[in-house]
Amino acid sequence: MKDVFKKIDQQLSDNNIILYMKGSPEHPSCGFSARAVQILSSYTSNFIYIDVLQHNDIRLSLPKYANWPTFPQLWINKKLIGGCDIILELSKSGELLRLIQSCKKNINKN
Repeated sequence: MKDVFKKIDQQLSDNNIILYMKGSPEHPSCGFSARAVQILSSYTSNFIYIDVLQHNDIRLSLPKYANWPTFPQLWINKKLIGGCDIILELSKSGELLRLIQSCKKNINKN
C-alpha cells in the first residue's frame, strides 16, 4: 500500500486539479461522476482525471489515503475537496470558483 500512496502523492503533486472518478469525462460510469465532471467542466478544462475502474490499486487505496470512502473525489492543490454533493454545494455558494481561481494563480506562479 505504501507504493500506491506514493503514486497518489505524486499524482497530487503533479496536478493542481485532479478528479478521481468512475469512467472518463466523455464516458462517466456513474451518475455522481457525470455530475461532478459537468460542474467542474463549467469552470475549467484545466484538470486531469483518473479512472479508478481502470486503476484498481488506486480505487482500493485512495479511500484509505483520503479517509473518504466514495468516488468521485475532487482534489485541488493537494487538498481533498469532496465528492459530488460537496462539489455541487461549493458550486452553488461560489466557493468552487474561488478555489479554482486560486489554483490558476498557483499554476501561473510555477
